Amino acid sequence: MSVDQDPYTPAFLPAPAPSPPSSTETASAGQTRSMTMIEAIRDALAVMMARDERVVSFGEDAGYFGGVFRCTEGLQQEFGEHRSFDTPISESGIVGAAVGMASYGLRPVAEIQFADYVYPGYDQIVSEAARLRSRSAGELTAPLVVRMPVGGGIRGGQTHSQSPEALFTHVAGLKVVLPSNPIDAKGLLIASIEDPDPVIFLEPKRLYNGPFDGHHDRPIQPWSRHELGNVPEGHYTIPLGEATIVRPGSEVTVLAYGTLRFVAEAAAAEAGVDAEIIDLRTLLPLDVDTVAASVAKTGRCVIAHEATRTSGFGAELSAQVQERCFDHLEAPITRVTGYDTPYPVGLEWVYFPGPDRVAEALRQVMAY
Repeated sequence: MSVDQDPYTPAFLPAPAPSPPSSTETASAGQTRSMTMIEAIRDALAVMMARDERVVSFGEDAGYFGGVFRCTEGLQQEFGEHRSFDTPISESGIVGAAVGMASYGLRPVAEIQFADYVYPGYDQIVSEAARLRSRSAGELTAPLVVRMPVGGGIRGGQTHSQSPEALFTHVAGLKVVLPSNPIDAKGLLIASIEDPDPVIFLEPKRLYNGPFDGHHDRPIQPWSRHELGNVPEGHYTIPLGEATIVRPGSEVTVLAYGTLRFVAEAAAAEAGVDAEIIDLRTLLPLDVDTVAASVAKTGRCVIAHEATRTSGFGAELSAQVQERCFDHLEAPITRVTGYDTPYPVGLEWVYFPGPDRVAEALRQVMAY
């Protein structure tokens, strides 16, 4: 692929089968509707704001304008300026205000415009939100959600394409969620809003407007909204801390989340490997039982994520697998990740793992 070739235009295709609801998921209305992830997130917020007057949504341009990606579009018009509102450009102030609101009984959902902008608010997340329950011996809690788009796929450059999930999974007291499809996005967001503790809700912007087949360099092909996933109407939840097996297999386990779920599916097809692909959905708490059961069955494990390799979340996954499944492993655990370099402007899909890199890892693990 030449540098001049444009590999970044989203290649939307009909969605693969959505994650099947677990036995603990509930849907109140019994009807479904096709939604993009943006629409599913907006619908989750609308359901909870109608259901619970304590729920408020706010962020930079997240009120009147509806956010950069329009995830909160129409909420201010429906629920009023006191429930959906804009904030100054101050991530520390946004998160700090959310902590204060939560400690006084509200259920704030704060939007950070891009995950790359969260760093000024990181101290408030770590020092205040995550520690409030334990520091006050349970007298105060911080039932808040911080939403933010993560990852690449939109030619965002160094300040619009980062994947900082490992910075949050390292913090005791937080929960970290990262869905890959509209059904999971809505159910997990409602569960996050209802959770009694702070949740970091990461939204892969590559998947906001529809599914793709994992190949960044394919031309746009026709797709229709009814193929995006039948999202249940009304209130339903997907419990935090439950992974889902999106592709059963017997030869190797692939652990992925967000955009890399689809890259892993494309890679397994390319490599001709009977891979069992697990979409983690929640990174913290991690569903290590599902992971360990799969690796014990297959004896091999490949981990894929967009973030940089060193100290990325894949390192924690690798440690957990090694500790739980050492006697079952038939090959070294392999990670396929972003490179340990500053984000290279103009070389987005050289930097991020694509199907070719993941497929090669699968072949090497199978040949070991």
